Amino acid sequence: MATLFIADLHLHTEEPAITAGFLRFLRGEARTADALYILGDLFEAWIGDDDPELLHREIAKEIKALVDSGVPCSFIHGNRDFLLGKRFARESGMTLLPEEQVLDLYGRKMLIMHGDTLCTDDTGYLAFRAKVHQPWLQALFLALPLFIRRKIAAKMRNGSKAANSHKSMTIMDVNPQAVVRMMEKHQVQWLIHGHTHRPAVHPLTANGRPAKRVVLGAWHEEGSMVKVTTDSVELIAFPF
Repeated sequence: MATLFIADLHLHTEEPAITAGFLRFLRGEARTADALYILGDLFEAWIGDDDPELLHREIAKEIKALVDSGVPCSFIHGNRDFLLGKRFARESGMTLLPEEQVLDLYGRKMLIMHGDTLCTDDTGYLAFRAKVHQPWLQALFLALPLFIRRKIAAKMRNGSKAANSHKSMTIMDVNPQAVVRMMEKHQVQWLIHGHTHRPAVHPLTANGRPAKRVVLGAWHEEGSMVKVTTDSVELIAFPF
């Protein structure tokens, strides 16, 4: 048996191949797991649990089927779907986790997170993140009519793409010192995260000992998961 981790699927109606691949994953590989953890950006955008988008209902139904089969599923919010709330969690059977979660898996203490807060060199993004994570602003946004929320979300996505086009790849990657501080804060030698779309296993030193940071890939051309067993921690790419 194994525990599986995925992130950055960015599901939306314009990429049906990714949705189809995810559904095959939920009905196949995931059914044999001890648990599934989704580390953010499951959806390309989220404007509220009351959005009647059929794709959202389909995904909720399929995740609920996985959970009902005996495989618990947990979710950490990403920068794209940070408004995903308790209603969708109930519909899908997912457990909502905090931004930073420590797990004890098969004798390994592991920290999991989306990863955007590790990109401390991207000060513009972190300032924006702090603003949109204010509870009063989120409540105000969610109280707006859906059509207005859609317009605002579209404008924000376009603005994000424009801003990122002028940033260096280094700025948008994690800061090595921030990674070490985070791992030492939680006293772990393993960190699994997504967000950067740069799948790799990075050796480093934390807490005065060898450590590893495992980065999940985005589901653009193929699927990506981390598979943790009693014997190994593997980063695996697989076709949709």
